[in-house]
Amino acid sequence: MSSERLDAVRTRHRGEALQRGVNPRDVDVLLADLTGHSPAWVIAHGEERPDLSPLTALLARRYAGEPLQYIRGKADFYSREFLVDDRVLIPRPETELVVEAAIDRAPRGGRVVDIGTGSGCIAISIERERPDLHVLGVDVSIGALAVAAANRARLQSNVRLAGSDILTAVRGEFDLIVSNPPYIPQREIATLQTEVRDHEPMSALTPGPRGTEIIERILDDARRVLRPDGLVIMEIGFGQQSLLRDLAAARNYNVERFIDDLAGIARVIVLSA
Repeated sequence: MSSERLDAVRTRHRGEALQRGVNPRDVDVLLADLTGHSPAWVIAHGEERPDLSPLTALLARRYAGEPLQYIRGKADFYSREFLVDDRVLIPRPETELVVEAAIDRAPRGGRVVDIGTGSGCIAISIERERPDLHVLGVDVSIGALAVAAANRARLQSNVRLAGSDILTAVRGEFDLIVSNPPYIPQREIATLQTEVRDHEPMSALTPGPRGTEIIERILDDARRVLRPDGLVIMEIGFGQQSLLRDLAAARNYNVERFIDDLAGIARVIVLSA
């Protein structure tokens, strides 16, 4: 047992976090993990004296720029908790728009393939919300598929997983193709936050100089597996709306709509063949 009260530890480390430019709430989240309670409990039970000896090492990782989600080994996405580590991209709120669009547009009993499934957050969320759907998650990274498999097990999902470079190993017809592909142009990587640039998998961030290389490959191969009335639903990057219109038109896709995030930025594109 620690001889120091929880509120004293919290106050001291929140002050240090603020000085280092780290959100003090990160301290509360880590304290909650260490005590096995919620951040609200941590705030309300300052008189407790739990063993908080791991906290210093955890905060050292955070001050070095490691994302809080990797330190905790988990991230929230679409009301569920997903395991994450540096083999997969950290799920982000804007990606939930892909899930919402898929849930809304998928026909009953339809087939869905998630390209670059990573942690499995998109595929598993779709399947858990719509158990009638047959969902396949594919990824070229064996490490990412291992993380997705762990999430599938803990969330009791029926998603199928397979190794595939885009759609090269995929057979059959699908009603929906969904993806959060890498879309950041290579030249912009240096401008990203340290947490992203130095810790998240580079292959999940940038596909090359243009930022659209993987998107182009998805569109080029999608028709082979997409049913005549099928849809492609993808997350896109800031400022790519016009470029995606041109790429879609060149491949004879119809842009059904762009979906804006909370900041009013076009974040998801819905295409029909």
